[in-house]
Amino acid sequence: MKFNVRGDKLVVTDAIKNYIETKIGKLDKYFKEDSITASVQLRIRGNDHIIEVTIPTDNFILRSEEENEDMYAAIDLVLDKLERQIRKNKTKLKKKNINNKYKEFNFDYELLKEEPENSDTIVKRKYIETKPMDEEEAILEMELLGHSFFVYKDMNTNETCVLYKRKDGNYGVISVK
Repeated sequence: MKFNVRGDKLVVTDAIKNYIETKIGKLDKYFKEDSITASVQLRIRGNDHIIEVTIPTDNFILRSEEENEDMYAAIDLVLDKLERQIRKNKTKLKKKNINNKYKEFNFDYELLKEEPENSDTIVKRKYIETKPMDEEEAILEMELLGHSFFVYKDMNTNETCVLYKRKDGNYGVISVK
Protein backbone atom coordinates (compact mmCIF):
# COMPACT_ATOMS: atom_id res chain seq x y z
CA MET A 1 0.00 0.00 0.00
CA LYS A 2 1.20 3.47 -0.86
CA PHE A 3 0.55 6.50 1.30
CA ASN A 4 -0.25 10.13 0.62
CA VAL A 5 0.11 11.80 4.04
CA ARG A 6 -0.51 15.51 4.38
CA GLY A 7 -1.16 17.92 7.20
CA ASP A 8 -3.69 20.71 7.13
CA LYS A 9 -1.99 23.62 8.94
CA LEU A 10 0.19 20.98 10.59
CA VAL A 11 3.72 19.76 9.93
CA VAL A 12 3.84 15.99 9.48
CA THR A 13 7.01 14.75 11.14
CA ASP A 14 8.87 11.62 10.03
CA ALA A 15 7.90 9.91 13.29
CA ILE A 16 4.18 10.45 12.67
CA LYS A 17 4.50 9.47 9.01
CA ASN A 18 6.34 6.24 9.92
CA TYR A 19 3.74 5.44 12.60
CA ILE A 20 0.91 5.94 10.10
CA GLU A 21 2.62 3.78 7.47
CA THR A 22 3.25 1.03 10.04
CA LYS A 23 -0.27 1.06 11.50
CA ILE A 24 -2.40 1.70 8.40
CA GLY A 25 -0.04 -0.57 6.44
CA LYS A 26 -1.51 -3.46 8.44
CA LEU A 27 -4.57 -3.16 6.19
CA ASP A 28 -2.44 -4.54 3.33
CA LYS A 29 -3.41 -8.05 4.40
CA TYR A 30 -6.99 -7.34 3.31
CA PHE A 31 -6.03 -6.41 -0.25
CA LYS A 32 -4.51 -8.44 -3.08
CA GLU A 33 -3.15 -5.52 -5.10
CA ASP A 34 -0.19 -3.34 -4.14
CA SER A 35 -1.38 -0.41 -6.25
CA ILE A 36 -3.80 0.87 -3.59
CA THR A 37 -3.00 4.34 -2.24
CA ALA A 38 -4.26 5.49 1.15
CA SER A 39 -4.84 9.23 1.48
CA VAL A 40 -4.26 10.41 5.04
CA GLN A 41 -5.07 13.92 6.17
CA LEU A 42 -4.07 15.20 9.60
CA ARG A 43 -5.43 18.38 11.18
CA ILE A 44 -5.94 20.03 14.54
CA ARG A 45 -9.14 21.55 15.91
CA GLY A 46 -8.74 23.07 19.34
CA ASN A 47 -6.95 20.47 21.46
CA ASP A 48 -8.06 17.56 19.28
CA HIS A 49 -5.95 15.89 16.62
CA ILE A 50 -8.04 14.65 13.69
CA ILE A 51 -7.00 11.95 11.23
CA GLU A 52 -8.99 11.15 8.10
CA VAL A 53 -8.08 8.07 6.06
CA THR A 54 -9.54 7.41 2.60
CA ILE A 55 -8.65 4.25 0.68
CA PRO A 56 -10.19 4.28 -2.81
CA THR A 57 -10.32 1.08 -4.83
CA ASP A 58 -11.83 0.45 -8.25
CA ASN A 59 -15.32 -0.33 -6.89
CA PHE A 60 -15.62 1.00 -3.35
CA ILE A 61 -14.09 3.53 -0.96
CA LEU A 62 -13.06 2.86 2.62
CA ARG A 63 -13.14 6.03 4.70
CA SER A 64 -12.84 6.76 8.37
CA GLU A 65 -12.20 9.77 10.57
CA GLU A 66 -11.22 9.90 14.23
CA GLU A 67 -10.25 12.58 16.68
CA ASN A 68 -8.41 12.40 19.97
CA GLU A 69 -6.23 14.63 22.14
CA ASP A 70 -3.27 12.40 21.18
CA MET A 71 -2.39 11.99 17.48
CA TYR A 72 -1.03 8.48 17.99
CA ALA A 73 -4.23 7.40 19.77
CA ALA A 74 -6.30 8.86 16.91
CA ILE A 75 -4.24 6.81 14.43
CA ASP A 76 -4.88 3.63 16.45
CA LEU A 77 -8.61 4.40 16.64
CA VAL A 78 -8.93 5.02 12.91
CA LEU A 79 -7.15 1.72 12.16
CA ASP A 80 -9.57 -0.17 14.42
CA LYS A 81 -12.52 1.54 12.76
CA LEU A 82 -11.33 0.65 9.24
CA GLU A 83 -10.74 -3.00 10.20
CA ARG A 84 -14.25 -3.18 11.70
CA GLN A 85 -15.69 -1.76 8.45
CA ILE A 86 -13.89 -4.40 6.40
CA ARG A 87 -14.95 -7.27 8.67
CA LYS A 88 -18.54 -6.05 8.96
CA ASN A 89 -19.02 -5.71 5.21
CA LYS A 90 -16.98 -8.69 3.98
CA THR A 91 -20.07 -10.88 3.61
CA LYS A 92 -21.86 -8.26 1.55
CA LEU A 93 -18.79 -7.71 -0.61
CA LYS A 94 -18.29 -11.45 -1.05
CA LYS A 95 -21.92 -11.95 -2.15
CA LYS A 96 -21.59 -9.11 -4.66
CA ASN A 97 -18.25 -10.40 -5.97
CA ILE A 98 -19.87 -12.00 -9.01
CA ASN A 99 -17.52 -11.83 -12.00
CA ASN A 100 -14.65 -10.78 -9.70
CA LYS A 101 -15.94 -7.22 -9.41
CA TYR A 102 -13.97 -6.71 -6.18
CA LYS A 103 -10.78 -8.33 -7.39
CA GLU A 104 -8.54 -6.16 -5.20
CA PHE A 105 -10.11 -7.45 -1.98
CA ASN A 106 -8.61 -10.51 -0.29
CA PHE A 107 -11.60 -12.61 0.80
CA ASP A 108 -9.41 -15.49 1.97
CA TYR A 109 -7.67 -13.61 4.77
CA GLU A 110 -8.18 -15.55 8.02
CA LEU A 111 -9.11 -12.55 10.19
CA LEU A 112 -12.18 -12.00 8.05
CA LYS A 113 -13.50 -15.39 9.10
CA GLU A 114 -13.43 -14.55 12.82
CA GLU A 115 -16.21 -11.98 12.60
CA PRO A 116 -19.70 -13.49 12.90
CA GLU A 117 -21.86 -12.97 9.85
CA ASN A 118 -23.80 -9.75 10.12
CA SER A 119 -27.35 -9.91 8.86
CA ASP A 120 -28.21 -6.25 8.35
CA THR A 121 -31.81 -6.01 7.32
CA ILE A 122 -34.16 -3.14 6.78
CA VAL A 123 -36.53 -3.16 9.74
CA LYS A 124 -38.58 -0.12 8.85
CA ARG A 125 -39.57 1.60 5.64
CA LYS A 126 -40.99 5.08 5.71
CA TYR A 127 -42.65 7.11 2.96
CA ILE A 128 -42.60 10.87 3.24
CA GLU A 129 -44.25 13.66 1.39
CA THR A 130 -41.88 16.54 0.78
CA LYS A 131 -43.04 20.10 0.61
CA PRO A 132 -41.13 22.93 -1.05
CA MET A 133 -39.05 24.96 1.42
CA ASP A 134 -35.78 26.82 1.70
CA GLU A 135 -32.69 25.62 3.58
CA GLU A 136 -33.38 27.71 6.70
CA GLU A 137 -36.87 26.27 7.07
CA ALA A 138 -35.47 22.75 6.55
CA ILE A 139 -32.91 23.34 9.34
CA LEU A 140 -35.69 24.50 11.63
CA GLU A 141 -37.86 21.46 10.79
CA MET A 142 -34.91 19.10 11.37
CA GLU A 143 -34.09 20.69 14.74
CA LEU A 144 -37.74 20.52 15.81
CA LEU A 145 -37.85 16.82 14.94
CA GLY A 146 -34.56 16.17 16.72
CA HIS A 147 -33.13 14.27 13.74
CA SER A 148 -29.61 14.38 12.32
CA PHE A 149 -30.94 14.60 8.73
CA PHE A 150 -34.00 15.91 6.91
CA VAL A 151 -35.33 15.31 3.37
CA TYR A 152 -37.08 18.20 1.63
CA LYS A 153 -37.77 19.70 -1.79
CA ASP A 154 -35.85 22.92 -2.48
CA MET A 155 -38.29 25.66 -3.42
CA ASN A 156 -35.80 27.41 -5.74
CA THR A 157 -34.45 24.45 -7.73
CA ASN A 158 -37.30 21.95 -7.21
CA GLU A 159 -34.67 19.29 -6.40
CA THR A 160 -34.98 16.73 -3.64
CA CYS A 161 -32.37 17.55 -0.99
CA VAL A 162 -31.04 15.88 2.13
CA LEU A 163 -29.96 18.23 4.89
CA TYR A 164 -27.66 16.68 7.49
CA LYS A 165 -25.80 17.76 10.61
CA ARG A 166 -22.03 17.35 10.37
CA LYS A 167 -19.71 16.25 13.18
CA ASP A 168 -18.35 19.80 13.45
CA GLY A 169 -21.86 21.12 14.23
CA ASN A 170 -22.43 22.71 10.82
CA TYR A 171 -24.87 21.55 8.17
CA GLY A 172 -24.46 19.91 4.78
CA VAL A 173 -26.89 19.52 1.86
CA ILE A 174 -26.99 16.73 -0.68
CA SER A 175 -29.03 17.54 -3.80
CA VAL A 176 -30.60 14.78 -5.88
CA LYS A 177 -31.13 15.63 -9.54
